[in-house]
Amino acid sequence: MFLDKFHQVHDGRISISAEQASHFAKQVAGDYNPIHNPDARRFCVPGDLLFALVLSKFGLSQCMTFHFRSMVGAEVALDFQEHDDGSIRVTDQQGKVYLEVERSGGLTHDEEVIAAFTRRYVAFSGKNFPHYLKPLMQTHGVMFNPQRPLVIYDSMGFSLDRLDVEDPGLELQDSSFEVLGKRGEALLEFGLTACGHNIGRGSKKLVVSGLRDYDTAAMDEIVCEFYRLKAAYEAAV
Repeated sequence: MFLDKFHQVHDGRISISAEQASHFAKQVAGDYNPIHNPDARRFCVPGDLLFALVLSKFGLSQCMTFHFRSMVGAEVALDFQEHDDGSIRVTDQQGKVYLEVERSGGLTHDEEVIAAFTRRYVAFSGKNFPHYLKPLMQTHGVMFNPQRPLVIYDSMGFSLDRLDVEDPGLELQDSSFEVLGKRGEALLEFGLTACGHNIGRGSKKLVVSGLRDYDTAAMDEIVCEFYRLKAAYEAAV
């Protein structure tokens, strides 16, 4: 499985190093958010890596909703637990909940289908910034703190009409942004296709903290830094 190099298992628990998390963010998601850099002061494992591990371990269901409750640090030993009602929880040894998953409908464990769906979604999800968030914030005249940009993965969910597609298409269909004082909520809605036909739909919710007035020069610097980091990483691998 392509996720093997992005985690390890010991005594039945999964842990993720800072380097593994960072490589997943950049290699698979194209996500250069500095919070996923190994030396980041507030480092956290990408939520999309937890998402991918859940699908790999428990399969892909027709309807799934992921609630991200807390940020995961490096080397945290995680229990991926399936409950009697079909729900899934990701917790640490102290019982702290990091991710809760609701699911229903048909289920597939086909590795090729799951890997294709995972890669397609994660590549879409990794475009949060600057591709989707920048124009949304600009339209509303707000932005995050350029010194401490904090964008938190709140939740995502999807509903599929079929589970036998090995090469789905996935694209953004709509987006919105709501300003709630110093905090903003972005909703990204996407559609899934196969051979030109719609086969599903879903959405992702992000929370942006520390909102302030939009500053074009400051945002341009952040975007330039994003592409500088991207070019430097690609040149090094």
